[in-house]
Amino acid sequence: MTVDEALLHLKYKPFEDLGYAKVDTHRRIRQGAPEVIYGAGKTPEQIEGIVSSMRQNGTKHILITRLSPEGAEALSGMEGFEYFEDAKAAVVGGFPEPDGMGDILVVTGGTSDIPVAKEAAITARVHGSNVVTLYDVGVSGLHRLLSNMELIMSASVIVAVAGMEGALASVVGGLADCPVVAVPTSVGYGASFGGVSALLSMLNSCASGVAVMNIDNGFGAGYYANMINHMGVRK
Repeated sequence: MTVDEALLHLKYKPFEDLGYAKVDTHRRIRQGAPEVIYGAGKTPEQIEGIVSSMRQNGTKHILITRLSPEGAEALSGMEGFEYFEDAKAAVVGGFPEPDGMGDILVVTGGTSDIPVAKEAAITARVHGSNVVTLYDVGVSGLHRLLSNMELIMSASVIVAVAGMEGALASVVGGLADCPVVAVPTSVGYGASFGGVSALLSMLNSCASGVAVMNIDNGFGAGYYANMINHMGVRK
């Protein structure tokens, strides 16, 4: 389009009112990334309408988080739709070519933490970061983590996902020379209080450079890690 056409386009309302949702069409202009659809509580018809609006306004890669398998089944016929059941996330339009300044390493304490880790990984990938995963390297078998020092030292950002006592984030934080994004999970026995124990451990970490997300918030960790991974390539 011409410059005049572009200026006219930018004068339109920065959102589209669908009645049940006001789609933020200027999110990418303000924040560098498009709006993300939170799938829980929305009907398939509402999600489809939001996706259609985003597509019409130029969004090529759309992330839907916390989408149930039933909701995914109802949306499976949508063009470019792909569902990741473990992460309860879907992507419409595939993943872009990575353009971050390095790799985001996503590590988990145990296998049970993988669903939250996958939500973080998918979030980072759909926003243009290359992601490397390292699962089940918790502190109960520290040699598993230490045997992967090359991955740890070469990452631009690390997302550490752990339940139980949440010690993984402190250990990784003490080994890495990059920012660490800690994600406590609700994995654990009764005294873990649904992830509160891991959350408090991570908040009280003595390792420098550790930022902490909310319990089970893989999306927030992936988004934040991606922002860090693009700081060196911002124009």
